Amino acid sequence: MINMHYQRIETKGTSLEQIFYKDWHLGSTRHEAMTTELEWAVIRFEQAFQRFIIQLAGMCGLGDLSYSELVLLHVIRMQDSPKTAALLARQLNMDGITNIQYSLRKLIKLGLVTKIKGSNSKICTYVVTKASSTMLMKYAQIRRGMLTDQTMGIENIDQKLIETAKLISMLTGLYDEASRISGTYSRTTLSEE
Repeated sequence: MINMHYQRIETKGTSLEQIFYKDWHLGSTRHEAMTTELEWAVIRFEQAFQRFIIQLAGMCGLGDLSYSELVLLHVIRMQDSPKTAALLARQLNMDGITNIQYSLRKLIKLGLVTKIKGSNSKICTYVVTKASSTMLMKYAQIRRGMLTDQTMGIENIDQKLIETAKLISMLTGLYDEASRISGTYSRTTLSEE
């Protein structure tokens, strides 16, 4: 957790357990401080997650890929069913498909993904190749030994994971909505408030 400095507020001789983060503009109330604490935990988690994915990828022959390309490859492999670029973008909560298409071209060039043209030549789907599937299975085995076998020792881990996933999904929706709302404000509107 962030090393936060809190102050205890005394009101008319009565101690209130109001906790305020006093050293940062993102935490002037307890709720803001706790929201900021979660945001920074997510940032640190994402960095650790990226390092872990890239390290494992190198161990199973996928070391030439970036973090986003590795995640994309896992999503393409998910459920062993062909996926369109639009579906991949939706699964990854991305606004556009330009970056997805760029990564798909690289994955195709490396022989990790195959492009399948549908009856409508404008719509294509993507699947992993046999070689890619083999490397991803090795990745899953290494991940199991290094991570999920270790996390099984945490008390009530599956319940904690599902509750955390639900909370993060709900917060993702709130952040997306806040992002959409912020798009309707201009700098002059904000400075007038």
